[in-house]
Amino acid sequence: MENEQLGLFAPPRRLFTCTPSKLGSYEDCPRRYRFTYVDRPTPPKGPPWAHNSLGASVHTALRSWYALDPDRRDRSALPTLLKATWVGEGYRDEAQERDVFRRALGWLESYVDGLDPHDEPLGVERTVAARTDTLALSGRVDRIDQRDGHLVIVDYKTGRSGVTPDDARGSRALALYAIAASRVFRKPCHRVELHHLPTGTVAAHDHTDDSLARHLRRAEATAADITTADAALAAGTPADEAFPVAPGPQCSWCDFRRSCPAGLDATPKDPWTAVDRPTT
Repeated sequence: MENEQLGLFAPPRRLFTCTPSKLGSYEDCPRRYRFTYVDRPTPPKGPPWAHNSLGASVHTALRSWYALDPDRRDRSALPTLLKATWVGEGYRDEAQERDVFRRALGWLESYVDGLDPHDEPLGVERTVAARTDTLALSGRVDRIDQRDGHLVIVDYKTGRSGVTPDDARGSRALALYAIAASRVFRKPCHRVELHHLPTGTVAAHDHTDDSLARHLRRAEATAADITTADAALAAGTPADEAFPVAPGPQCSWCDFRRSCPAGLDATPKDPWTAVDRPTT
């Protein structure tokens, strides 16, 4: 009886606090996860990537566009908005940066031409969160639309590669955003969309409750793997064994390439490679 009473006051199970990007980092490469979230001090990173600067600039410009009064939301506002939010790190030189700025402005102008300026999203750059028995999950969504009483997750993409419905279907992040948004706003959310600004295409997928649940179970399984690796490290397992490297093409793009033997074996990429115009 005494033990049962003590059980009433047992400390609650500690939840694993995470974002989709944190889980994805471990799935891509446990060593990269360790460098980012475990090692202190964090190993030095390489130079900033131009494609990250471009993506941040475009995302922030769209956030600023939605912050305008609806009557001012048109393409004429975009040059000022993009210039104000522009991140100039990682480019080869000023000429390349100017060229990429012009391309980005063209993408934005074409994109907002297809938007209703008076259609207010439910959220722009909105943080959503949800808890399960094992996870305390949060993340920031580019845009949350409300259509016919249902929520829609919108994620902007600026990479050179296009997007497909399979990309939308397989995106763990979008599925977790849909789950969290549904709980925050207490509305159904099954549709997720990738909006690829360079091509003006939209890749969409309509989840079911079962498919969202499968994504959530995989996220919980990844969190369990991370917890196990953390415990092994605390128990004295060598760090490289507890968090092994997953070598592959991604090593060339890794921020920690210079701190990792597998990364040093990979062919390095220049910071501006992903925004360079393809040669013809």
